[in-house]
Order: sequence, then C-alpha cells, then structure tokens
Amino acid sequence: MRKLKVTLISASLLALSQPAFASQKLCVYDLLGSVGDIYNIARDYAVAAQAMGAKITLQSYTDERVAANDLLAGQCDALFATGLRTRAFNATAGAIDSLGASTLMRDGKVDMPGSFEVVRRTIQTFSSPAAAKLMTKGNYEVAGIIPFGTAYPVVNDRNIRTVEALAGKKIASFDYDKAQAVMIQKIGAQPVSADITNFASKFNNGSVDMIAAPAAAYIPLELHKGIGSKGAVQRFPILILSYQLIINNQKFPEGFGQKSRQYWAGQFNRAMELVNKAERDVPANVWGELTPDNMVKYTVMLRESRVEIANQGIYDKQGLQIMKRVRCSLSPKDSECSTNSENWSTVSVN
Repeated sequence: MRKLKVTLISASLLALSQPAFASQKLCVYDLLGSVGDIYNIARDYAVAAQAMGAKITLQSYTDERVAANDLLAGQCDALFATGLRTRAFNATAGAIDSLGASTLMRDGKVDMPGSFEVVRRTIQTFSSPAAAKLMTKGNYEVAGIIPFGTAYPVVNDRNIRTVEALAGKKIASFDYDKAQAVMIQKIGAQPVSADITNFASKFNNGSVDMIAAPAAAYIPLELHKGIGSKGAVQRFPILILSYQLIINNQKFPEGFGQKSRQYWAGQFNRAMELVNKAERDVPANVWGELTPDNMVKYTVMLRESRVEIANQGIYDKQGLQIMKRVRCSLSPKDSECSTNSENWSTVSVN
C-alpha cells in the first residue's frame, strides 16, 4: 500500500510539472477570409494537429498586419501568413521569399519548374531535424512552409518589360519589406509606400505603374482593372512567395514544431495544385513575355541586389547560402556556382 501511495504521488507531481495545453488559437491570413483556399488548408491542418497533441481553433484575418500583431500581443498562439510578413519572426526561413533566391538558371534560361524544385528542397531542408535550431528564434518557431506562387511584375503598360523601361516608374513597395524599396531605387524607379491591404487598389486606380503579385491575387483583387487593355502580367519570377506557420512554442507540446514542419512538407503538392490553378485562371491574353536575354538580365540584377541587401542586414545570409547550395545542387553548371557569391559562412545543415 505504501508503495502504491508513493507511485500515485509521483505520478501526480509529474502531471503537475507538465504544462497544460487546453487549446491553441491559430490566426490565418487569407485574402478571402474564411472562404479562401489558405483557410481551408489550415482547417485540415487543425484536424491533423490533434494527433500531434494540439487542439487548434482558427480565426481568419484579411489583414495580415493585424494577425501578426495579435501573435505578438498574445491574442494568437500561432500565425499563418506570407513569408514576407513572417520574416520578422524568423529571417532564415524568410530567405525563401528573397528577390530571385529560388530562381533556377539552366543552360542560360530561367527554369520555372526547377525554381519550384528549389523551394521544395529548401522546405525539406528546413523541415529536417538538423535544422530545428535554425527554425527557432526565442519562443517563436517556424512550424511549416508551403509555396504560394510566383510574384510577377503586374504592369499597366506591357511595354514595361526591360529594366530600363522601369526607370522613373512608380512601383508599390511594402513598408515592412525594406528590400523592396532598396531594389526599386536601384533600378531608378520610385517606391510608393503600400501594404497588403491597399497595394492592389493603388495599382487599379493608377497611383502606381507596377506591383508585384502572384496569380492568386488576380481575381480577388480585381487586377484586371489596373491592367486594362494595355497592361500585362509579365511572366518573370521576381521571387517565389511562401506561406509560413509561426507558433509560440511555449503554447504547444514539446516537439510539436518538428512534427508540424514535417506535416507541411507533405502538403507541397497540394499547395502547388492551388498555385497552378491560379495561373490558369489568369486569361491567356493578359500574360506578357520577356525575351530570354531580358530574363537573364533581370535574374542577374536580382542576384546582385540580393547580395547587396543581405550585406545591409535586411536578408538573412545563412538562409540565402542554404538556398544557393540547393540551386547549385540542381544546376551546378550555372555561372554563380563557380563564384563565392552568397558564401558568407559555413552552414552545417544537410
């Protein structure tokens, strides 16, 4: 009997020492709120998370700034938003959404399927147990990443298809992504302050000549209004956007983040189906094409700008170095692979 009492007391003390997790609130940014595809993906995740020891409830947001602030204020336990916004919580994972970081060059041409393969392999790298420390900054942890599509130049004049043609033009620049303004000024254009709630309206009413947006934004943001009969969505990858899940790991069971990252790595193909559908929904006559020479010229310019921006402390050097390794594993003959560009330090993640 004495032994039984000791056992019961020990078990009770152990239970008291473990944190209790009643439920977790995941705040989801989706252009379309609770009826959007991103929210639906998050809903399925909430079901899957039960097997990982979490009980997640969802709240939708159409303004990701508010959602991010609610995570900081403790109103949310987790945030699902674009990588441009979540970079503030983890700059290494945010490297995916850096200018041209995922663009794969093969035989002197931009390889778009290969570029998404760069994203896939980077996500796999970041989702491996070896990268767990990189995915954690303080109490915030990257608990999953999926692709959201290519950010294309959306212009009100399809003749804007060279770097030179952008000189003097007004381009929307997100306040919270300082890299955008640096890049815009570098090409001699004028950055116009904007955020995710108004950048499309500024384009549609003619306040700016260009925005960068994925195909998924074309219909819900009514970009046809700004494009009109003269504009276009130029088929060039400024960058490939991601969605990233950030959790306050103090509110989740131990080890949850790793399980969650692996879950989301398995959602890559589902996310790509949404990316491809969004691109098919853009009318064929709206797409504009750049010459192969200009594609290469843009890519080199983005690469040079990316290095400059990293040296200014805006982009994470370790994240960019990992991405270069991925690119060069897929296209080792590309000229960048024989240079020291973006080789700032030794990275131990395999």
